[in-house]
Parts: sequence; C-alpha cells; structure tokens
Amino acid sequence: MSYEPVPSEPAPVYQPAPSTPTSDKSGLAIASLVLGIINLCSWLLPICGGPLAIVGLVLGFLGLNSSKKGMAIAGLVLSGLGLLLTIINAIAGAWLAANGGFDINQFLPTN
Repeated sequence: MSYEPVPSEPAPVYQPAPSTPTSDKSGLAIASLVLGIINLCSWLLPICGGPLAIVGLVLGFLGLNSSKKGMAIAGLVLSGLGLLLTIINAIAGAWLAANGGFDINQFLPTN
C-alpha cells in the first residue's frame, strides 16, 4: 500500500462572488401576466375585477424594463382588457339598477 503525503498547507478558502443588486424586474412581469389571466375570470364582479386590473397594469408598466418584456406586454394587454370589461359591466349594472332591473318575461312569448 502506498500512501500520499498529507499537504502541509490548509485548503484554500473560496469566497462567494460579491452579489450585485440586479435591476431585472422579471417577477413583476410574471405577476402582471398572472393577474391579467385571473382578471379575465373576475371582471364579472367589478369589486374584484377593478383592483386586480389596476394592480396588473401597474406591475406591467414596472415590468417593461425587465428581461421578460413580452410577458409584461401580455400582462398589460390582458389587464387592460379586463379593466375595460369591468368598467362596461359596472356601467351596465348601474344602468339596470336605475331602470328597474332586467325582466326576462318581456322577451318570452305569452300564451
């Protein structure tokens, strides 16, 4: 059996690279896209659709400076569409409430 000599010097200590603050805001772009998708399901309830759309738009604008610019643009488009649908739904609901609601019986044939 042959043994190798033990080195007399201690093993070198490796330091991690200094972390630099990154300005990549890809998380904001992804959050904007997710909120835009959720907003397309929640525009029927203006109390939910409005705030989600506004937050999605803000995050989309902030995420435009990231490496995931396409996701930020998609989030902006989906959130904008959700906000438009929410506003239309809120106006229609207010109009129906002011005019006595919707009566389905006026469209059904009478016997």
